[in-house]
Amino acid sequence: MKKELERACKNHQLVRMIYLDQNGQTTKRTLRPLHVTNHHLKAYCMVRRAPRVFALENILAIEPVVNRHAV
Repeated sequence: MKKELERACKNHQLVRMIYLDQNGQTTKRTLRPLHVTNHHLKAYCMVRRAPRVFALENILAIEPVVNRHAV
């Protein structure tokens, strides 16, 4: 999954993500990945309209956004 996120950063591609938040709830987000480290993803969240940091271990699934108007 880390490789896909790095590719999305490099290509400035939006991704959809299913994430397990700190309360144990699953959330769906559309993101513009900015930077990936060994443990975190820094991204601009299109839902919150703000930068966010996500723990890689809590990312359950990602997929590229093919149609930018689907945000």
